[in-house]
Amino acid sequence: MGRPRFEVGVLAVALTGCTTPLWAHHSFGAEYDANKPITVTGVVTKIEWTNPHSFIYLDVKDGKGSVVSWKWEGYPPNVLYRNGWKKDVTMKAGDTITVFGWRARDGTNWAHSREITLSDGKKMIFGPPADTGAGGGAPAVEVP
Repeated sequence: MGRPRFEVGVLAVALTGCTTPLWAHHSFGAEYDANKPITVTGVVTKIEWTNPHSFIYLDVKDGKGSVVSWKWEGYPPNVLYRNGWKKDVTMKAGDTITVFGWRARDGTNWAHSREITLSDGKKMIFGPPADTGAGGGAPAVEVP
């Protein structure tokens, strides 16, 4: 009689462990606006190779010559590696890069990156396209 209760307990713990990362994850549309594309050029100050998203921090000169700090979200490290990125080799602090992506809905200097142009002119993908992961401009299914 104790065996089925044990198996149910193990299953419940396993299912909880599988769903926990989903709670922390968000859709593109929840944070970013596909109607606000942006391209900036700046100096890399920091790169975070973290899960579930990597981040690039840039110092960018605005129209008045003041330095403004930007935070760019991208793929997790395992996807970056599969796309040809090498930690501390492809790009590092001090490099000047250009980033294309979409601005945060709240208007802060935070954005979702898509394409990085390195200082040598090479273009690399750093994040998924707009409206991925649901939450974009259209419903995931047709609503009758």
